[in-house]
Amino acid sequence: MNPKVDWFFDKDGEWKEEYAKLRIICLDCGLTEELKWGQPCYTLPDNSNIVLIHGFKEYCALLLFKGALLNDPAGILIQQTENVQSPRQIRFTSVKEIVKLEPILKDYIYNAIDVEKAGLKVELKKTKDFAVPEEFQTKLDGSAILKSAFEALTPGRQRNYLFYFSKAKLAKTREERVEKAIPLILSGKGLDD
Repeated sequence: MNPKVDWFFDKDGEWKEEYAKLRIICLDCGLTEELKWGQPCYTLPDNSNIVLIHGFKEYCALLLFKGALLNDPAGILIQQTENVQSPRQIRFTSVKEIVKLEPILKDYIYNAIDVEKAGLKVELKKTKDFAVPEEFQTKLDGSAILKSAFEALTPGRQRNYLFYFSKAKLAKTREERVEKAIPLILSGKGLDD
């Protein structure tokens, strides 16, 4: 147990008992406990991320970083959204569920360790594989400077913009988002910079 992570497990609140049980399971698999992104993260000695514990309003979860590469005979791996490519969650609403699934959870974690040690990688979609909303494409077609600035961004920043624009259901909202993002793109910044 890493004392730097204790505060996460010591705080009062929902999922405290579930978090404690998930911590024991992860540590029983021989992983190193770290604090990353404000969450308990379990890694190999080379600091490769294997699994993370996190919670939400309706559930707490184990997040397996390369879950898309794992076998899922129990049918418990969940892709959080359609745009999440590699990680998969296993969700819980009670400590009883965790206890019942403990042997299966350990099998999945050991499988995740094997995947990481084998150097397997999820083949991520390229930015060109994502749809460019019409509202943004019109702006790109009308401005060589904007197009050049967008292409100069990292692929992750490009995808983040495309996801952000596409999430809006109304054309008017997409247009507003594009307009607000143009100065950021032209300055070489990502949406969250």
